[in-house]
Amino acid sequence: MADINPREAYDGSSLTDIEKGDALREKDDIPSNSPTPAGSIADPTSKEIGLNDKNQETESQPQVNISDWNGPNDPDNPQNWPTWIKVYHATVPGLFGFAVTFGSSVYTPATADIEHQFGVSRTAAIVGLTVYVMGLAAGPIFSAPLSEAYGRKVVYITSSPIFMLFTLGAGFSQSFASLMVCRFFAGLTGSPALAVGAGTSADLFVPRQRAVVTSMFLAAPFAGPSLGPVVGGFAAQYKGWRWTQWCMEFVTLAVFIMSLFTKETFKPVVLKQRAKKLGLKLPPGEAAVSAKAMKSSLVKNFFQPLHMLFIEPIVFLLSLYTAFAFAVLFVFFAAFPYVFQRPPYNFTISQYGLTFLGIGFGVLLGALTGVLIDRVIYQKQHQKAVARGEQHAAPEHRLYNMMFGSIGIPVGLFWFAWAAQTGCHWIVLVIAAVPFAWGNICLFTSAALYMVDVYGPRNAGSAIAANGILRYTLGATFPLFTVQMYQRLDTGWATSLLGFLALLMLPIPYVFFKWGPAIRKRSRYPVVM
Repeated sequence: MADINPREAYDGSSLTDIEKGDALREKDDIPSNSPTPAGSIADPTSKEIGLNDKNQETESQPQVNISDWNGPNDPDNPQNWPTWIKVYHATVPGLFGFAVTFGSSVYTPATADIEHQFGVSRTAAIVGLTVYVMGLAAGPIFSAPLSEAYGRKVVYITSSPIFMLFTLGAGFSQSFASLMVCRFFAGLTGSPALAVGAGTSADLFVPRQRAVVTSMFLAAPFAGPSLGPVVGGFAAQYKGWRWTQWCMEFVTLAVFIMSLFTKETFKPVVLKQRAKKLGLKLPPGEAAVSAKAMKSSLVKNFFQPLHMLFIEPIVFLLSLYTAFAFAVLFVFFAAFPYVFQRPPYNFTISQYGLTFLGIGFGVLLGALTGVLIDRVIYQKQHQKAVARGEQHAAPEHRLYNMMFGSIGIPVGLFWFAWAAQTGCHWIVLVIAAVPFAWGNICLFTSAALYMVDVYGPRNAGSAIAANGILRYTLGATFPLFTVQMYQRLDTGWATSLLGFLALLMLPIPYVFFKWGPAIRKRSRYPVVM
């Protein structure tokens, strides 16, 4: 993203009237080492000594602005906090993202146990994954308005205990219906922490730092589904399906305790808390404004993402591409047990869970690739743009990561398809998952940064929300027909079908890289040009 004026580097705010007044006073001040003219207001021999003391006392008191930061070095601004504090505050949302997405896949190794206990089909048992992911899709509609009205921290510390209660309910369920209901509401109440995390990162870091932060932050929600089956496999095999839910409880509880030591980062709420602490009066009707803003944000979060999804080519095509790649990741939750628990592999539940470590390694490589591309390619383009007198590099320079990653997805899928079909050694299949997972996170990281650069702070949130709605909807539905597809087409052609669809979408980032400026000009929303 673009560098901005140092005076505007903190949430885009310009100099306030108070700051301008301070600047003028500094300009007119006489240096402290200069002789003081006799008879001046600072002259100790002045007759108006009492008045001078009062004026000096008034000017020496710190001026507090309740509607903006007190200059670029305001210590209350989260972007001015020490680096280790900012890293801690960015790590907690990432770990929440890990915990919530971990809960989606840790369930999958227990499907056979759930089939047996409740007497349902394999497809019905997989519905526990589907309803959880549907809850993840619906949650941000409510959580974003709450965070805008009451701040980020309150979302973390209120949603997580409710999430743990529904997870507890799922673990104690005595009927299949109650298990499904608790799984849905666990996803619904867990997703706010996942959705608000991106806002916390934006509060803490200036735009030009966000590529690195975004890569690291997005690695956590992708690492969760990758490691869930590893833990869930051992829990389901040796302790039973209920222990998959207890694992979710332990992970979330640890992150929740960490969140108790965080501070608020959302600017309007920080300013409001500071004014209240200092006993300053808020503008009339401030509480009413918050309620009104929350209602407006709720409507915006529900309708605007859907509107952008259907009328904005950038949002639709990037959301479709990332949603498809994400859905294929969820296909593997049903495909891996189908492949590895049958001949010639005959893996146990815990053994097939370990095969997901290949996906986890690919996610790690994808996060590192995002950081490397930002440092080696994007920052150079950014510096060239600044040297030309421009504020930022063109948004299309965010697409390098996606262009590389788009190749890894079909490579991984075709590799896995025919290695499994021909009965290659199991390690060959595990390695095949690495380029797929690498391409998947490269794709999503690049798409998120590109949409933020294109639509700016005003509408980027809705664009990302549209992406999330489609991504989780496909992720929830694809596993429901995976087993049937693999049974009819066999492993080779079923996975190859997904590979061909990935090839069909591969040109999307290249199209935007070449014709992105022309497409942006036709947008119905304000865009960065």
